[in-house]
Amino acid sequence: MGDLVTVSSDPAVLGPDPSGWSRVKAWIGRHQKAILIVGSIVTAGIIVALLWGRRDEFATAIRDVPLGIFVATCALQTLGLMARSESWHQAVRGAGATVSRRVLFRASAMQVLGSIINGQLGVAMRIAALRRSSPEVTPKIPTLIAAEFPIVAVELVFAAAASFTLVGPLGLPWWTPLGAFAVAAAIGWWMRHLSHRPGRDFWAGLSVLRHPRGASLLTGALLVAILCQVVRNWMLLRAVGVDASFWDGVAVLIAVATLAQLPTGPAAGAAAAVLILGSEGVAATAAAGVLMTVTGTIGGLVFAAWSGGDQLHAFRRGRKAAGRAGPAPPPG
Repeated sequence: MGDLVTVSSDPAVLGPDPSGWSRVKAWIGRHQKAILIVGSIVTAGIIVALLWGRRDEFATAIRDVPLGIFVATCALQTLGLMARSESWHQAVRGAGATVSRRVLFRASAMQVLGSIINGQLGVAMRIAALRRSSPEVTPKIPTLIAAEFPIVAVELVFAAAASFTLVGPLGLPWWTPLGAFAVAAAIGWWMRHLSHRPGRDFWAGLSVLRHPRGASLLTGALLVAILCQVVRNWMLLRAVGVDASFWDGVAVLIAVATLAQLPTGPAAGAAAAVLILGSEGVAATAAAGVLMTVTGTIGGLVFAAWSGGDQLHAFRRGRKAAGRAGPAPPPG
């Protein structure tokens, strides 16, 4: 991100902060873990309060989900994570990395473990894992951070284009999707403009936006990932008895992604399902939301287990190759 600049924090130098916003941000930064814990407890408490009188119905809805549906939705989550990893591969490759797809996928699996706690932590963990495993063939940290932005921009465009699914459930004005799409498109255009800036490592992370083929592959991989999540939502909603359409699955996905930015913790899935489709039955929709979280976690752990197994296999293969080469001859 360029050279760090040290700025004095002495009020006599900076002058008074009329808004106090910097103090608020500093307080949030210092208490981020506590905010996440409290937010998760409050969200879960609200869900439990809504379900307390319907707990038998809730338990029945979860128990009656066929095993085949449960396994299929876990598999869809794993497939979606692979597709997201491919979109990251295209972004990092566009930024100048020559790391192999297999190594990058292993690093991407670290995001699964971090995202159980916090989404931003997951992103940081996969960037750190990639740099640690392949420092010679990957860009610097600022470039890798910027390489996340094209993915976010494409996701924003997809979400804005599908935001019409939220108009009915949330009672939004009819023009809201148009405004959201205009804002998302403007952000995408601005990022593409920044990608042409020379010089700094940070701007190199946006380079994939300059290359039509790379941008198309990134977009296609993200579309596959999003469709996997939408179909998973739809299957689980139908499995618990909610008369949901494909577009209801889209609306729930947007709601989950939005609530995940707040300190809602693992209860985000249930909260999103109830928020969008609670009129169809709080117990059933909450059950579907819980199953979304469970199948998402299991699918992610499967991906992480593959990563660990593949890493171990690569380590053993490297040791065998070194053994066959024999000890190095003595100097002289």
